[in-house]
Amino acid sequence: MTSLTDILIIRGLMPIESLDAVAQNPGGDEEHVRGLIEAGVVTEAQVASARAAQLGLPFVELVDYPVDRTAVALVPAGLCRRHAVLPIGMHEGRLIVAMADPGDVLALDDVRTASRMPVLQAVAERGDLTAAIDRFHRADGELNDLTSTLEEESGSIEPMGSSAIEALDDDAPIVRFVNLLISQAIQDLASDIHIEPGEQDLRVRYRIDGVLHEVQRAPRNIQAGVISRLKIMSDINIAERRRPQDGRMAIMHAGRQIDLRVATLPTVYGEKVVMRILDNTNTGRSMSDLHLLERNFEAYRRSYTKPYGMILVTGPTGSGKSTTLYTTLNAVARPEINVITVEDPVEYRMAGINQVQVNPKAGLTFASALRSILRSDPDVVLLGEIRDQETAQIAIEASLTGHLVLSTLHTNDAPSAVTRLIEMDIEPFLVGSALDCVVAQRLARRLCDRCKEPYQHPIDELARLGFLYHPGEQPPAVYRPVGCITCSNTGYRGRIAVHEVMTVTEDIERMAVARASSADIGRKAIEQGMLTLRQDGWAKVRLGLTSIEEILRVVA
Repeated sequence: MTSLTDILIIRGLMPIESLDAVAQNPGGDEEHVRGLIEAGVVTEAQVASARAAQLGLPFVELVDYPVDRTAVALVPAGLCRRHAVLPIGMHEGRLIVAMADPGDVLALDDVRTASRMPVLQAVAERGDLTAAIDRFHRADGELNDLTSTLEEESGSIEPMGSSAIEALDDDAPIVRFVNLLISQAIQDLASDIHIEPGEQDLRVRYRIDGVLHEVQRAPRNIQAGVISRLKIMSDINIAERRRPQDGRMAIMHAGRQIDLRVATLPTVYGEKVVMRILDNTNTGRSMSDLHLLERNFEAYRRSYTKPYGMILVTGPTGSGKSTTLYTTLNAVARPEINVITVEDPVEYRMAGINQVQVNPKAGLTFASALRSILRSDPDVVLLGEIRDQETAQIAIEASLTGHLVLSTLHTNDAPSAVTRLIEMDIEPFLVGSALDCVVAQRLARRLCDRCKEPYQHPIDELARLGFLYHPGEQPPAVYRPVGCITCSNTGYRGRIAVHEVMTVTEDIERMAVARASSADIGRKAIEQGMLTLRQDGWAKVRLGLTSIEEILRVVA
């Protein structure tokens, strides 16, 4: 049988010298190819295609393949996930099954038993296969079935106490319903789950890429059971329904721990529950993942590599401020420095970082925690948010006494951070001296790489929007969303940040001391090279990362 290495060489994907490396590798052909994948020489898809050719099997790319949903329904979701297989069609009475490992005999036997049909094999790349399984084995159908079951049993569920609901096993309808809502949200890459009681029904919505999508409506009479189950999982007082409460839960999903921050809010029709999904993989991001333009990155890097000073990240709730701060912290944290954070709540847990959760009931506020931290010999301090004058004063003093302070502030743009601190009764000369850099940001949806298409936007419209290009230059091609199976026909997949990075220069420091307006400070910053949020957005439209409509949606 022709080896994988031979096939990859014939296809021009590897140099012929690789044969010598295979001969010297004690693990042989497979281990050598695995090493090439890890080194980025070849891709998983190229190896999967070569493996299909080696075995004389067809290779399928499931993103574009017309999968037969009737075939999909013949094999349970759990079996598909366990063996990385997916039925994709039928041919002459046989089931066509895409497999990541075509040599898995146990998987073939299980598929034959479940479907009661003979099997035809096809090979697919593992990541492509996993995404397809998530796409076709969604929880929607099972959620609808469970909704009907719960409606029939609502008479017995509603009066249950906390101990009774806590004692329910994993197969109980109410437990499965809640678990499916959460697991489907994680699969859909949602950032928040909204469970909202209404007059007639219970509505479930997921926030995906910053936009809310309705995914389920359930009868109102299952509301009490669902909300009680969530409150028990989050360690929230189940008997208290008149005031807002906060909690936290952790679940295992696909072999990794996912934390959820839970908040309840009494409404006229009952308690609304919002769950923020906190994926700890965000803590492993590198600075390149922030997609700062080169000019902005250099300005920001000069600030966070200094041993002292204050860096502020500003923007509305949900604009990615925490992700930027944690990524920066990941870049500066080293074994030889002491990093301490004060947060409310601690969203992402990081190894090697001392993280403090504020507890106002116990007297542990931002200000009191920060005073104690400064007696704990820190080098870098991350403050979750500057909320009042006392916290701002201590943070400013910390930055002036040899500490690097990272924090967030709620302002619409970078220049407004200077005037906001002064409005908090911080002395203007302290603001100018301590503040080193301000980053304002928004999150825009990222265009799907598989289906976006270029088009020529009207020239007069580009000029009206301030989308600048050099005279005589051909107007730039921009991209627009189309929609495909990969992005659930939205045209967007994932999000990208739009930044405004303002370095506090001597001129801006003097303007702060003179109590200049944020508009005047902004004009001076632009003169000195600062890109506004919209200009940064247009640059990312030029790069094909997002669309004009999306920038107009998120940036005023």
